[in-house]
Formats: sequence, C-alpha cells, structure tokens
Amino acid sequence: MNTALELERAALALSAELAGMPFAPPVSHVYNPLEYAWAPHAAYLQRFGQGPKKVVFVGMNPGPFGMVQIGVPFGEVAAVRDWMGIVAPVQRPASENPKRPIEGFECTRSEVSGRRLWGLFAQRFGTAEAFFAEHFVANYCPLAFFDQGRNLTPDKLPVAEQGPVLAACDRHLRRLVEVLEPEWVIGVGAWAEGRAKIALAGMPVRFGRVLHPSPASPAANRGWAEAATAQLQALGIWA
Repeated sequence: MNTALELERAALALSAELAGMPFAPPVSHVYNPLEYAWAPHAAYLQRFGQGPKKVVFVGMNPGPFGMVQIGVPFGEVAAVRDWMGIVAPVQRPASENPKRPIEGFECTRSEVSGRRLWGLFAQRFGTAEAFFAEHFVANYCPLAFFDQGRNLTPDKLPVAEQGPVLAACDRHLRRLVEVLEPEWVIGVGAWAEGRAKIALAGMPVRFGRVLHPSPASPAANRGWAEAATAQLQALGIWA
C-alpha cells in the first residue's frame, strides 16, 4: 500500500465532508487549510507519510500562525521550511478574516506550539527524516474557527455544531491509523487524547499524552521539552 497516497485520499475526503458545514455566531470565519494550503499539506504527506509508524502524535486543530498559514500540523514556518524542507504555494481562503490574513510562508509570526514541538524533535533526532522514520504528526480537526480576531477551539462549539465535525474527524483519524498502523497514538494535550480514545475505540493501539506546548499553559512555559520528554520516557516510547 502507498501509505502517503492513502493519507492524501483520506485528507481530501475529510476536507470535502467538512466543506459547507454551517457555523453560527460567534464564529465569524472558518478556515480549511486542506483547501487553500493543500500544496504544502500534500508535500508533507508525500515526504513524511510513508508508513508504517510506531507513534502518531495527534493535535487538536490548526493554530493561526502555523497550520492555518502553511497547511502542515503545528506548522511553525521556520521548522517546516528549514527543517522539513517544504515550501509550496498557498492560496487564499474564499472568505478571508481581515484580522487573520493568510500570508503563507511569508508569515513572520512564530507559532509557539509548533516551534516547541518541532524544536524538541529536531534536537532529539537531528534530521526530519530520522524523526519521521517511526513518528508522524497529525491534527484531529483541520478546521480553524475564529470569532473575529479570537481563536475558537473545536471544544468551544455548540454541541449541535460539534457533532458533525467530530464524526467526520473521528472517521478520518481511524483511517489514518489503519494506514499507518502505529503502536502508539499520543494526544498533544488532554482533549486530543480523549478524542483519539473515542475515535479509535476497539483498534489495536495504545494511548498516551504529552503536555500541550501552548504558551497559554504555565506548565509548558516552565519547560515543555523536558516535560514532554519525561512523559514519553515514562510511557516507554523514548529511552
């Protein structure tokens, strides 16, 4: 099986399923980087989605200066461009949020979560190829939701709006795990771990979590890389 091609097909199916889902105020804008930033996302899958993998990390949804800009999970621009070697054209969403313009690889704001995540992996493994030999990073939900300039995470949506989104994302995560056959699925944060356990119930995988690297987390700001490394070592994933 061409795992990268299967991941592309799964991502396109998820994108199509999510397209046009209605969201009421306070949601003012919805971004789907699988549409306007498909070129770098596809490059990420093609280059690093060759399976199987031992560990799949699952994040929540795109950050405004990361995947929202360039289509790669936790996509801090410098890490994707310089460490992964991915640069590709990014279009503009159909309805652009003036308070969150899409600048693609020209974005000068750093996605702190991505800088911490990919920075740890680069420090530990050296090259992207060495990390991705046994690891992969995905986002549970590819959509970013905004209340004007404020980021809204999927868990803040009303239950009636969450339902169809979560159902589609559950199906996609199951397919991703079927394709990559990991031993471990690690939630980046408690919410992602919880969704993974629901989506993958009955599948032969083990679950764990690492602290979310968000700058909104005081614990992460006290030394995220050390905390995440300790958590992965306690699980027996890293030596």
